[in-house]
Amino acid sequence: MGQDQTKQQIEKGLQLYQSNQTEKALQVWMKVLEKGSDLVGRFRVLGCLVTAHSEMGRYKEMLKFAVVQIDTARELEDADFLLESYLNLARSNEKLCEFHKTISYCKTCLGLPGTRAGAQLGGQVSLSMGNAFLGLSLFQKALESFEKALRYAHNNDDTMLECRVCCSLGSFYAQVKDYEKALFFPCKAAELVNDYGKGWSLKYRAMSQYHMAVAYRLLGHLGSAMECCEESMKIALQHGDRPLQALCLLCFADIHRSRGDLETAFPRYDSAMSIMTEIGNRLGQVHVLLGVAKCWMARKVLDKALDAIEKAQDLAEEVGNKLSQLKLHCLSESIYRSKGLQRELRAHVVRFHECVEETELYCGLCDVCRTTALGVAPTAAAPP
Repeated sequence: MGQDQTKQQIEKGLQLYQSNQTEKALQVWMKVLEKGSDLVGRFRVLGCLVTAHSEMGRYKEMLKFAVVQIDTARELEDADFLLESYLNLARSNEKLCEFHKTISYCKTCLGLPGTRAGAQLGGQVSLSMGNAFLGLSLFQKALESFEKALRYAHNNDDTMLECRVCCSLGSFYAQVKDYEKALFFPCKAAELVNDYGKGWSLKYRAMSQYHMAVAYRLLGHLGSAMECCEESMKIALQHGDRPLQALCLLCFADIHRSRGDLETAFPRYDSAMSIMTEIGNRLGQVHVLLGVAKCWMARKVLDKALDAIEKAQDLAEEVGNKLSQLKLHCLSESIYRSKGLQRELRAHVVRFHECVEETELYCGLCDVCRTTALGVAPTAAAPP
């Protein structure tokens, strides 16, 4: 397959993909990969396959194609291609919750000699690094990376990148419990979509609506949260976006839990868990199990709550997410206090304080106010 034919087939695949004929698009691109002799075309089609598998939640396949793309970039002996392929490798590991690997590959990107692509992709590298730091609960480093990515976006008039950074900042501020900013940034992302996003993928709108839903729920505006989450889920279903479907199901479950409707929350947690497990989102599984544990605590079924907490703790330690570990120790502490089991209680109090120190989240998480900050009352009541 020659250079011109390769270009035509890549474009044909893109058109199919944009019209939601994903499997047909993948078939076209795989044929290019099998038959194409042009290395540049091969590199480009591998990039298409990485993106498509990312959006479908097929993260292991995404990683496989990213590795092949790096080999192709080395054959081409081009620093621009090498930077792009390392960024795809970083993103693949980020999706698989391999956050330390993500940071390592991002540092490799930043250490490459100056390239034309550096100006365009530097912001995306900083964004991926920020997401990885956030996954490890290294909040100061995450914020610095997001701010760096935002500067790239502003300096290069890259509104798509700005939109993605705003969504990540929404997630950041939700985790550090600044809920007004957690809402402000995805609202800013939604404004960018409205102002500049006529030709963009609908995933940008869906992404901003999801993060708005999370913030609205945390602020107690459950009606608005439900509306935004429904809008996001609608787009996710149209585009077969499994990762976003899982996040929306988790958000729906949290909304119903906040309303005290545990009967409706449980099946949505189950559905979210099924997709999270299927795609390999281990941190997402932790968040589902946290919600399930809080539901069982609200029902005073403490043994089932502990089962969920133990499963979540194993996963949280596996991926290195300190904030989730902190929350789980706090829930365990509350349960063991109500059971009167002092030895277990003391062990979780110690680990709780270690996690507070490791995350450097002293404000709002001290002894006086940690129960309200984490949404856990000493008597194991349901969180807001």
